[in-house]
Formats: sequence, C-alpha cells, structure tokens
Amino acid sequence: MDTLLALLVGVLTAAGVYLLLQRSMLRMLFGVILLSNAVNLVVLVAGRTLRAAPPIVPEGLSAPEATMANPLPQALVLTAIVIGFGLVAFALVLLYRTYATFGTLDVDVLSEESEDGDAVGF
Repeated sequence: MDTLLALLVGVLTAAGVYLLLQRSMLRMLFGVILLSNAVNLVVLVAGRTLRAAPPIVPEGLSAPEATMANPLPQALVLTAIVIGFGLVAFALVLLYRTYATFGTLDVDVLSEESEDGDAVGF
C-alpha cells in the first residue's frame, strides 16, 4: 500500500512540475493543485496507513485499550485541504479577472503588455 502511494506521489509531483513549467497561468494553477495533493499524500503516508482503532477513549477509561490511529496527520491534511480550496478559489478569481482584462492567460503575452504599460488598471 505504501509503495502504491509513493508511486502516486511521484506521478502527482511530476505532473505538477510539468504543468508549472507551462506558459498558461491556468495550467500553472493546476500544477499547484497537483503539488499540494502530492504533499498531502506525503503527510498522510508519513503518519502511517495502518488499520488501527479510532482515537476514541471509551467512557470510564482514561486511555484507549488498543493501539490507536494517529489523528495528527489526518488533521493536518484536512486543514491543508480547506486552505487549498480557499487558495484555489482566490486564484481562479484572479485568473478570471486577468483573462477578462487582457483576453489571455499566456505569461509571455502578459509580460509584454506590462512592459508596454498597458497592464495598469484592474
């Protein structure tokens, strides 16, 4: 299971880096999304993927009876997913405004327009 997840992390990282190297800003955003998912998987795998008991202490006891799962990686990944959704929504709005203003998301065209001084005024 860990080997499969490690391969998946490698594929996601490679695809994310490939998309980050593209000229379109939308593809760059997709690359960031893939890289964040790869990092989330790394954190989840680092916390071990065992089938242990949930971290719930039964009533009347002060400690769990059996080996319990570590909830910290899951909490970190859940927090990262929520923050990632906010970041993606904000970036999509910025990309939409950029496309509405300039008519393109190509980085080279946008940098040429900013050198000409046309990039003033969102």
